[in-house]
Amino acid sequence: MREETIRMSSGPERQSIQPNRRSFLTGLLGAGSAAVGALLAVPLVRFTLHPVLASTTEKSWSDVGSAVYVTKDARGELVVLSAVCTHLGCSVPWVEKEKKFICPCHLGIFAPDGKLLDGPPPRDMDRLDTKVEDGVLKTQYQFFRQLTRNKEELA
Repeated sequence: MREETIRMSSGPERQSIQPNRRSFLTGLLGAGSAAVGALLAVPLVRFTLHPVLASTTEKSWSDVGSAVYVTKDARGELVVLSAVCTHLGCSVPWVEKEKKFICPCHLGIFAPDGKLLDGPPPRDMDRLDTKVEDGVLKTQYQFFRQLTRNKEELA
């Protein structure tokens, strides 16, 4: 008789309770996973939509700043070069020992006048428009698309 009592308690009563608990825990796990996935997706969505939603400012003339290089071209005229690499947007330093601009990210090498000498960048360093106003060199700083052969203005 004792065996029958044990079988009865482990029988239909126990089976009806257990599926409800499992389905609740499955639903709870699914809802938690969906919430974590949604939270992790927010930065990706913002990163993806930023170029579409970002507003650009109007170009203006400003004094030459630290994100550019001022050099002379073959004719001896002043040229302002953007310090942003045309490959992946790294900052390109002047290496005095080599007398060249060398990008540390992928070893793009540029001549003193910004011409591409070697490496993966698709074009020369970007030249910026300049003017001299009241004895001060001014430039219109712009951003250009990387990884393209032709200079395409972004902002």
